This record gives sequence, C-alpha cells and structure tokens, in this order.
Amino acid sequence: MISDPLRIADTPMTLIHRTGFLFLTAFFILLLSSCDDRRFFEESIKIDYGRWRSDNILPFSVVITDTSTTYNVYLDVRNDISYPFSNLYLFLKTLHPNGQVTRDTIECTLAGYDGKWLGSGSGSVRFNRFLFQQGMRFRIPGTYLLELEQAMRTEELPGIRDIGLRIDKVH
Repeated sequence: MISDPLRIADTPMTLIHRTGFLFLTAFFILLLSSCDDRRFFEESIKIDYGRWRSDNILPFSVVITDTSTTYNVYLDVRNDISYPFSNLYLFLKTLHPNGQVTRDTIECTLAGYDGKWLGSGSGSVRFNRFLFQQGMRFRIPGTYLLELEQAMRTEELPGIRDIGLRIDKVH
C-alpha cells in the first residue's frame, strides 16, 4: 500500500489543535462582529474604474421601523491620489416614505490647505468618514431612498473609488 506523504496523520493531538483553532477563529469572528452594536445601516458602492460619471447616481435604500430612535448619518469616501481636487461636492436627494423629496448639498474636504490628503490609509488610497447629520430622527416609518450624485461640474470625476452611507444608532 502506498501512503500519501503530504497527508498529516489524524492523531488525537492533531484533532485537538484543529478543534482549538476552529474555536478561536469562531470566537474572534463573533467578537469582531459584536464590537459595532451602534451600526444600523452601512453600504458602500464601488465606482467603476475609479471614475465617477455625473450621470451615475448612487442609490441607498434604508428601511426605518422605529421612529423614536436617534441616528447619526455618515458619508464614506474612498479616493486615490489621482483625485484632482481638495474637496468633493455631492447632491443628496432623499425620497421619504410619504413621497416628500428633500435635497441637500454636501461638501467633503479630502485634502488640507497644504495639499496633504486627509483621512486614513496608506499608499495612494485614502478613506474619510464625514458626519453628515447628527442626532436626527426619521419621522415616518418605511423605506427611505437616498441618492448621491457628484456635483463637481465635470462629466467624469477621476480618483473616487467608493462612496458609502452609514447610519448609527445614538445610545
């Protein structure tokens, strides 16, 4: 009989190590997923080829059931150093469950006055999270559609990798 030299023998010690490894892996996954109990909603949309076209409107659909909860709303921007501006203007259109439409203009500062990129990251990519609305309440239960549009007056905006929306419960 020919034995497989690459196969590790299933000894009791090997089984204990495998079981311990699986237990530790499951523990850390559970620990990491429970660290962020404030997060209510988070979604990020990848921008194709890192070039955000002016006709590419990014939709985020959020279902609200509890109108008594207070929330903080954040915008996430991941850009690279090919982005040609120090700020990013966005139009936010919100369609409320009752049909009401609201519009906002948002400025996100991505670089300082000295031209240095703000946010976290290394190499050519940066991540910024901007607090857009603090302590807000959704007054009507139902589905809210939030649409983000780049408002930089250019047909195609290079250097924007991802745009995200995050909503946290305030405790």
